Amino acid sequence: MTVVVGYTPSSQGMAALRSAVRSAKRDKTDLVVAYYEFCEAPDGLAAPSEEDVQTALAEADTEGVDVVLRRRSLPDIGEFLLTVVEDVSATLLVIGLRRKSPIGKLNLGAAARRVVLGAPCPVLAVKDDDRAAGAGRHAVA
Repeated sequence: MTVVVGYTPSSQGMAALRSAVRSAKRDKTDLVVAYYEFCEAPDGLAAPSEEDVQTALAEADTEGVDVVLRRRSLPDIGEFLLTVVEDVSATLLVIGLRRKSPIGKLNLGAAARRVVLGAPCPVLAVKDDDRAAGAGRHAVA
């Protein structure tokens, strides 16, 4: 049994990571952190280095959880996450979503939509709850 989390260096990424760690601890499963790294961000997205991911894991208190890092190997982030889920036979995929306006909530975004519809396991989509960030809580999208 394995939990996979798509990690980015953002408040949504940290919310997803914290939720994935809690799930892995509760279910006594392994955790795979899927992230991508590049020197220059041609698409304007922030990308963590392995050192950044290790720092985030320490902040998420992964004590007692076996963690494996998987660096992005495919150009499409949705395809990458689905491949990792398949490779490890994941029992849960956790992704972070950014807050949107009421109208914006009608559109998930291409990558998130592809992952939610294409994953062979349950997908937990979390968003950072600015009001509860200090308490470590988040809302489920």
